[in-house]
Amino acid sequence: MKMIILRPMTEADLDQVLATEAASFPLPWNRDHFLHEIRSPMSFPFVAEDGEGNIAGYICPMQVLDEGQILDVAVLPACRGTGIGRLLVERALQTFRLQGASYVCLEVRPSNAAAQHLYSECGFVAEGRRKAYYEDGEDAITMTCYIENTGEGNRAF
Repeated sequence: MKMIILRPMTEADLDQVLATEAASFPLPWNRDHFLHEIRSPMSFPFVAEDGEGNIAGYICPMQVLDEGQILDVAVLPACRGTGIGRLLVERALQTFRLQGASYVCLEVRPSNAAAQHLYSECGFVAEGRRKAYYEDGEDAITMTCYIENTGEGNRAF
């Protein structure tokens, strides 16, 4: 695997992010969704870049009080299975911990076994199901990771 740099997402990244989003989800986010996350004081979206300006993946975490949420995460299809998804999730969890989060939640499609496996390996446990959560009618599995926080720092990245 090439050297991967994790850095904050910028508007300049959005064409590549949107291409990965469209290749990853049946109902992809649009540019406005990502702009909202970039501009929100509660969110800290970041990308995995290969050092040559190519975006291999991204994650959109946000935190409200002590609750973290992972809203969106995807890896470029050609880069899947290389550990980039794990790097993104682990860095998000590390940042949540530093920011004082007690737990992190996310939703995942039952049909996305690879993502469920990754989240389980990162400490998430399935806790529930949201019926017909997605626009196409598919349910969502809710997963939570309970984390010990260090209380060190604020908005660390």
